[in-house]
Amino acid sequence: MKFGALVFPFHDPTEDPTLQLEGDLALAEHCDRLGFDEFWFGEHHSGGWQIIASPELMIAAAAQRTKRIRLGTGVATLSYHHPFLLLDRIIQLDHLTRGRLIFGVGSGALPLDASMIGHDPMQARRMLEESLEVITALLRYEGPVTRKTDWFHLDQGVMHLRPYQWPLDIRVAAFKSPAGPRLAGRFGAGIVSFGASAAIGTGSENPLRTTAEIAQAEAEQVGLQFDRSRWSVMSLMHVAATEEQARAEVRRGLTTYIKFVRQILPMNVPVDLDDPDAVIDVLMTTGTAVIGTPEQAIRHIEKMWELSGGFGTFLIEQSDIADPEATRRSYELFARRVIPYFTAATWPRIRAYEQELQSGGLTRRTMAAAQAKAGVEYYHEVADRRRAQ
Repeated sequence: MKFGALVFPFHDPTEDPTLQLEGDLALAEHCDRLGFDEFWFGEHHSGGWQIIASPELMIAAAAQRTKRIRLGTGVATLSYHHPFLLLDRIIQLDHLTRGRLIFGVGSGALPLDASMIGHDPMQARRMLEESLEVITALLRYEGPVTRKTDWFHLDQGVMHLRPYQWPLDIRVAAFKSPAGPRLAGRFGAGIVSFGASAAIGTGSENPLRTTAEIAQAEAEQVGLQFDRSRWSVMSLMHVAATEEQARAEVRRGLTTYIKFVRQILPMNVPVDLDDPDAVIDVLMTTGTAVIGTPEQAIRHIEKMWELSGGFGTFLIEQSDIADPEATRRSYELFARRVIPYFTAATWPRIRAYEQELQSGGLTRRTMAAAQAKAGVEYYHEVADRRRAQ
């Protein structure tokens, strides 16, 4: 399993946007140093909170500050862009990142984004499919591509660059509908699942149960296989040494975040939104979030793995529910305690320590005997020298 973070972002509109964007890039650097595998930036154009309009610009900046972490568009809204021009920029970005790019695509979440540019948000999924079909055709490099729709024209389109990585890593956004996994299977793409852990507490209506099945069934129709290693799943998470500390660190930011999210997502939190502990209880019970310890995070991810049948990357949904310092501590604690559990990095050390414990103090007893023996030998050596004199 790999690990990463996704920044939509959810930034409090009462704070300085320049510093918030700089903080997103600093967090990408932090995650790169900690050994995380993926870092994603979203695309939004309204609402005041989600202020990244171009994930490509953020990735270009982050690529100059990081060494190994992969950087994703989380996601590029295909219906807002001409597919030829967007793909041309993405291929250039893949070269600038030396193949660290993940091209996440989706239909968009904010209706105002679409309506301001004259699009019907109810047509976004259809437009996503039309665009992805053209992008896939262009990436075959089998000759000119011509398409005509009610929102874009392409006449004899040919890409004059190939991506740095081959094939280009494309992943389709999935939420609760089957649209995302259906397209992923049809076009041989991966998936990035938003709200992946919703209802994990009850196991009912959980998209993790059906996402891979739909993608695999669609892939088989066109002679492909769904690659679970290119399936990234996301959940809101903040960890600290104790659950009490984690709750205290998100007390101010969580309720503000939830109030905004309820405006844009079909999300029910049936408690007083000004009571952070009640909100946390609901999020924890439904499995929507973990506000607690590394051990609670481990159990949460294990449950997601069990429900899904396996995925490639677990993503932390990065939201401003805690202040920047507490957020950095949370990521570091996650890297120190949660990631090694799943990557088996600590298992040989733990087994070695258990073997030492089971030896009945062999090392201690051997060291004590050796020290005593050395002392006796030194005493005899001194005595022999004195007699020789």
